[in-house]
Amino acid sequence: METKASARYIRISARKARLVVDMIRGRDVAAAEQILDFSDKGAAKVVGKILRSAVANAENNNALPAEGLYVSKVFVDEGPTLKRFRPRAMGRATRINKRTCHITVILDEREPQKAAGRRARRKAERAEKAAATEAALEAQPEEPSEEDTLEEKPEMEEAAKKPAKKPAAKKPAKKPAKKPAAKAKKPATETKPKAQSEEPSDKATSEKKAEIKKPASKKPAKKAAAKKPAAKKADKPKADKDDKTAPESKEKSEE
Repeated sequence: METKASARYIRISARKARLVVDMIRGRDVAAAEQILDFSDKGAAKVVGKILRSAVANAENNNALPAEGLYVSKVFVDEGPTLKRFRPRAMGRATRINKRTCHITVILDEREPQKAAGRRARRKAERAEKAAATEAALEAQPEEPSEEDTLEEKPEMEEAAKKPAKKPAAKKPAKKPAKKPAAKAKKPATETKPKAQSEEPSDKATSEKKAEIKKPASKKPAKKAAAKKPAAKKADKPKADKDDKTAPESKEKSEE
């Protein structure tokens, strides 16, 4: 139930009073009084008086407790303006407007759900939703969860992959590939002694060639021996000449 209190022809401009009124709109009575007591605005005192008168009207006229009341509506209307004049320079006169306003405060009782704070309401809503979901889940038949299906899928995949990994046809294909490789190596080892047997034949041929060449190398040695006497013959005349010159040198020395 709404309770109303108003003040008319208050000597405050409507613009200044609205700044204060906007702070308490939708608040509880206790919170609104606290805001107005600590406000520095000039209109806060006037609005506080109107709020207290509204609370008193609710308690006395409607028998409502002050704890469950809140400010449902607050508005400020413009009143009549008092026009005054003031002299100015050069004999002129300027007008001064002294404005007035009408302030109205309406209180109402909160519903039981609205009386609780916002946080309490949100908690209650969440609890209701959780209870509703649990009831719906209990009513529905149980179905395999996604985790169970995910666990079963890898098992099925592994079972499908196992025969593919160990085919019976691949084992014989690998064994024959290795046996011919071993056979191919054996003849290679047998051919090595043949190559070794052929090596002595090459050595024999090389020795024979060396024997054939040795007598040819001796011939130039004989030629060199034949040339030696020619060299001695050439030396003998030199010795004779020396012998001839020797007595002449002796004679000269005696003289």
